[in-house]
Amino acid sequence: MATVWFWLVAALLTMYVVLDGFDLGAGAIYPMVTRTDGERRAVLKSIGPVWDANEVWLLTAGGSLVLAFPKLYASSFSGFYLPLMAVLWLLILRAIGLEFRNHLQDRVWRPFWDAVFFGASLLLAVFLGAALGNVVRGVPLDANGYFFSPLWTNFTTQGARMGILDWFTVTVGVTSLLALAHHGALWVALKTHDPVRARATKAAAWIWPLLVLAVVVVTVFTFRIQPHVPERLREHPLGYVFPVIAVAGLLASFWLRRRAKELGAFLGSVAFLVGMLLSVSFGLYPLVLPATNDPAASLTVSNAMGPAHGMAVAFWWWIPGMILVTAYTVFIYRGMRGKVSVEGEGY
Repeated sequence: MATVWFWLVAALLTMYVVLDGFDLGAGAIYPMVTRTDGERRAVLKSIGPVWDANEVWLLTAGGSLVLAFPKLYASSFSGFYLPLMAVLWLLILRAIGLEFRNHLQDRVWRPFWDAVFFGASLLLAVFLGAALGNVVRGVPLDANGYFFSPLWTNFTTQGARMGILDWFTVTVGVTSLLALAHHGALWVALKTHDPVRARATKAAAWIWPLLVLAVVVVTVFTFRIQPHVPERLREHPLGYVFPVIAVAGLLASFWLRRRAKELGAFLGSVAFLVGMLLSVSFGLYPLVLPATNDPAASLTVSNAMGPAHGMAVAFWWWIPGMILVTAYTVFIYRGMRGKVSVEGEGY
């Protein structure tokens, strides 16, 4: 049952990144693809009806994590307290920037809230990537499964002075920004008309080679920093299917974008993100939070799981809950099919 919940939580987090990822990416490229207020409204209307629905997947992932792996939740939220508070504030500021820009018809306030929306989206993409980098690298867990790390120290990846931000986690953060900016650019191209569509397509074109380079670098660094990942792939070669999906999705997004297949290019980006995140999940299993000081102190699906009976019962309650979340998501997306129009009210 612990393995089942591990993959359920991994799937929920992957859904969040895929869906809210294009929101964050659209925000990160916001100043690059817009020139007028009408063009800004077009970008915002492309994500406006769904951004809050996308964040439901983050709530479901968090709730499932608390239920299935309470020790992991307690350890992470104590050791990562400062960066988690930063993420919370960035989520709040992004929502405020997106929703408040039209509440005051003023030449000062609109550019201010646009800047807040852009800055919060960009930093969120980096912070979420750095969080993933910390999980891959590991943290200095004590005998009770807890830790504390400052936001940064000397940017080393080893020893007691290790911080949340180091050369590896920052590299993962930058890669995350590139991946989500590429994802968001393809979404904006799919949902808008020229000239915003053309600029978004151009943005995706110049981000793509940087993303390929970043993915190669991060993969090499990951194999060096976390030896458990290559060891698991050697023991279970079937796991290579996930990196293959990621590479195929990345190549498909390039090929289909060049042929103006906007939906196909976006779905290729979806496959890339799914493949990358499931590759990380497969490579880490059964670890859920590696310990850098003592591998024996690592949190695994076995020692971090909740009561087995409670997890089994909760699974049958989880199913109808996820049916409702999925139905809500499908309903929202069906209601906003096609390209957006700046006519009418909103954003």
